Amino acid sequence: MQTPNSHVTMTGVINRPLQSVEPFSLFSSGDIALFQAGSHYRLYEKFGAHTLEYEGVPGTYFAVWAPDAAFVAVMGDFNQWDHYSHTLLPRWDSSGIWEGFIPGVEAGCLYKYFIRSNSGEELFRGDPFATRWEVRPKTASQVHPLDHTWHDKKWMQGRKKQNSLNSPFSVYEVHLGSWRRPDPNNEESVYTYGEIAAMLVPYVKEMGFTHVELMPVMEHPFDGSWGYQLTGYYAATSRYGTPQDFMLMVEAFHQAGIGVILDWVPSHFPHDAHGLYRFDGSHVYEYADMRKGYHPDWNSYIFNYGRNEVRSFLLSNAIYWLDKFHIDGLRVDAVASMIHLDYSRERGAWEPNELGGNENLEAISFLKKLNETVYALFPDVQTIAEDSTNHYGVSRPTFVGGLGFGMKWMMGWMNDTLDYFKKDPVHRKWYQNDLTFSLVYAFGENYMLPLSHDEVVHGKSPLLYKMPGDDWQKCANLRLLYGYMYTHPGTKLLFMGDEFGQTSEWNYKRELDWQLLKYPTHKGIQDFVKDVNRLYRESTALYELQFEESGFEWMIVNDYDNCVLAYLRKGKTAGDVMLVVLNMTPVPREQYPVGLPLGGLWEEILNSDDPAYYGSGVVNTGQLKAVKQFYNGREFTLSLRLPPLGITILKPVTA
Repeated sequence: MQTPNSHVTMTGVINRPLQSVEPFSLFSSGDIALFQAGSHYRLYEKFGAHTLEYEGVPGTYFAVWAPDAAFVAVMGDFNQWDHYSHTLLPRWDSSGIWEGFIPGVEAGCLYKYFIRSNSGEELFRGDPFATRWEVRPKTASQVHPLDHTWHDKKWMQGRKKQNSLNSPFSVYEVHLGSWRRPDPNNEESVYTYGEIAAMLVPYVKEMGFTHVELMPVMEHPFDGSWGYQLTGYYAATSRYGTPQDFMLMVEAFHQAGIGVILDWVPSHFPHDAHGLYRFDGSHVYEYADMRKGYHPDWNSYIFNYGRNEVRSFLLSNAIYWLDKFHIDGLRVDAVASMIHLDYSRERGAWEPNELGGNENLEAISFLKKLNETVYALFPDVQTIAEDSTNHYGVSRPTFVGGLGFGMKWMMGWMNDTLDYFKKDPVHRKWYQNDLTFSLVYAFGENYMLPLSHDEVVHGKSPLLYKMPGDDWQKCANLRLLYGYMYTHPGTKLLFMGDEFGQTSEWNYKRELDWQLLKYPTHKGIQDFVKDVNRLYRESTALYELQFEESGFEWMIVNDYDNCVLAYLRKGKTAGDVMLVVLNMTPVPREQYPVGLPLGGLWEEILNSDDPAYYGSGVVNTGQLKAVKQFYNGREFTLSLRLPPLGITILKPVTA
């Protein structure tokens, strides 16, 4: 008869019962060297809880970094949460890693680390590398392998083109918990990943978006943080299911030809007792100097980008989502707060760097390393910076001094555009330069134009109600705004609900106002977004040179009195052009002349005033001829009907 933890070999029964914690390691000396150099990008294969067999006995290997700990034990439902029975072993190499194999611990077991610091403080921590956590308000980590057989080979093999910077990139930003709810009036009522995917994937496909961006899906304790205060950096939140359920959602998007971008938060983390803050009783992950280590706006703590082990933690986390979950891009949150020591701080509340400046040189170095690593390993994905500053070269290669991101949010465009559209049309002629200013700097970075969740919360009102005028004018203005956005150089991002004119501010506790779609005004907005997405996706003139100055040319920029703007968008092929004309007033313009550098026949391909969108029907029908007549510095003149508060888009008629 076998004793517990004994095992059978070819020669019979080996009668060595295993200890409660066996000395065992997944780390090589090379792993330790890379970890301590800030260059290890696959720590998730080493740290955390890994089910395996040791001397023929199944169990789980645990490894945790706690450099200032005097004692570390694993406590869980497998040992009735005993603090002392399963003590991990410190490595001999001064790495600060505690590890060991515990026989009999199976997938699904709940656990935490009991840590006694060198100061004597006793702490109960979740696993920084846990792949699954209990659903809040519970806080234990869970042993959970990430085995999954993927069925998105076609997407993965061809995604280099779909994720390319010279391909259409139209992003639908989503908060999974509040897009739809089983019970709209119950904030605890949520769909599973699978249920959301069954509704969201076909909707995103129908609306014509090329990508979906998910607000943070990593585990977080407080719903009101929207996911931006993370405790489980390596775990898809259990609110909606298992990590494999989330993988199936990603797979469903890929099978529909839609890319998946994740919001990623390497900028700060909360002070929850089970999280990263003072993990072993010392400042392990955050700066010890609170002038650098504390974020006053968000009551959270800032990663110590100068500590190599922390750099390896974050670097590995970025690669983890790209590797294990087939993610197509990372939108990096709050880059401005990372790279500026004086971000949201008064004089005296921050200390200059060694060069006397206000830049966090360690954070800048980390971001460069991050992007170099991501693009070296996954050249067919994108990193996108949420940055509101004029820091040089955020989306330029590191070898020319840039940060190395693929794209950068164009926050200046967003602010200037919304400020302009809020103004009554009678006053807009005095502010035309505010609207056109974005083209002065539009090609200094690879810009993404964002109308994100931040613009429809905290008393800012939904986009529709930022628009002036009566209900018809509000809807017309919003369609005009979207038409301008989709024809302006750069990629696009639109927050959920904006596509049909949500009438209430976004509230994470309730679902979107889907009932509005029974009204033709809101259905018209949705249909226009659907059609302008299709136009952007199918028109090389709108995306091939979306980051190049050669892809844009002003036709009319100085008709202040009529508040009319016109420009050409161009593709790489000669003659691949598109004319865009905006009328920012509710006064329709008949026989409005537009000077053009080329003649021939033109036809209108989209008009936001079309009755199909609940417009008034001021459209251009049939083929229009640009005659040989010098006007406004151009050799040809095209006469158009300009819709009230509308956009008309035309292209040459090809034989």
